[in-house]
Amino acid sequence: MSDSEPVVAPDQLKPGNRKAGRILAVLTILGLLAMTCGNHEGRIEDIFLIVIAVGIAAILVGDVVLRRAGLRE
Repeated sequence: MSDSEPVVAPDQLKPGNRKAGRILAVLTILGLLAMTCGNHEGRIEDIFLIVIAVGIAAILVGDVVLRRAGLRE
């Protein structure tokens, strides 16, 4: 079984397109914030949507900061 699988180092496994990932993350944030406008009565849904959107935004900002500091490739 292991004879048929190629041996690769972790640095050879490149992630997907970073720019596309950032664009999709921003679109996801906008979609979550757009869902707060609706015909629901309670505001618990809005709180969860906003918290998730802020969490994704924090991950994006953290990624940009780490890349500029040279801590991530």
